[in-house]
Amino acid sequence: MPNILIIDDDRPLRVYLRTVLEGDHHQVLEASNGRLGLELFRAQAPDLVITDLVMPEMGGLMLIDELTRSYVNVKIIAMTGDVDGDSRLATAKLLGARQTLHKPFTVDEVLSVVRDELAY
Repeated sequence: MPNILIIDDDRPLRVYLRTVLEGDHHQVLEASNGRLGLELFRAQAPDLVITDLVMPEMGGLMLIDELTRSYVNVKIIAMTGDVDGDSRLATAKLLGARQTLHKPFTVDEVLSVVRDELAY
């Protein structure tokens, strides 16, 4: 059963993603910011990270940069609902995010990118 780490400061969104992913037979870990997410990643080594880009303490871009420098094969999906979302998501891809999502997104969109990432 794949282990997925969700990092987002929006608790209702984390609960939504947890429900969707657990319904698709994944184990889910949660963190409310990039710093906590990085600590959890180091302790648990999940199969996939889904991270927001705009968060307190450590944002998603800094987190992606740190993860991809330290863990060559890390699988990351970046997401944002920010008004500068396209620019931030493009930067996230340059830093190593393999997939991106614009908020709001559908259950089908989430499951599609998650399944795609876990297949490789």
